[in-house]
Amino acid sequence: MSLEIRKIVSVTEDLHREGVREVAPPTHSAIVSAVIRNPWVGMGFVEDLDPVIQEVAPRLARIVVPELVRIMGGPENIEAYGKSATVGLAGEVEHASALIHTLRFGNVLRDQAAGTSFLSFTNKRGAAGATITIPLVHKTDRAERSHFLTVETVVPDAPMADEIVVSIAASSAGRPFARIGNRRRDVEVGAV
Repeated sequence: MSLEIRKIVSVTEDLHREGVREVAPPTHSAIVSAVIRNPWVGMGFVEDLDPVIQEVAPRLARIVVPELVRIMGGPENIEAYGKSATVGLAGEVEHASALIHTLRFGNVLRDQAAGTSFLSFTNKRGAAGATITIPLVHKTDRAERSHFLTVETVVPDAPMADEIVVSIAASSAGRPFARIGNRRRDVEVGAV
């Protein structure tokens, strides 16, 4: 098996206003999506996905992670991150999961961003143009609600039935004007 990339799509957003207030500096977020051929499609039920995971996931990470870090302007500009995989209709959700739920994929972004939190994720099956939703968390503090964010994108012609869209995302900050507190504080005051 080999990694077959059809295309890489990048989306950026700079948030300047939230509600009636200016966001200064603007919050910068980015998504990098790789549209790849599903390496298991057409093989029937494959019991052991690991050999392909070991080959494809780290190679894919070495392509998309540097691009995300570059778009974000360097690892120091990443405060929150997440990942997603959407498999085409001829594949299994497990095929999408297999590529992103491995340390050989997620650790590449975590290490580049100097993070310690596990990356939030979504994995699903969808047709071309399916909405890709990526939840984000603070890179070092999963209890920090201010960084519970969601970014979305669409690749209009992907995934085709025999493809997987693998996406990673980052944000330079949490939600502007966040004011719902930290999960640890809830525990401290007994509001669990």
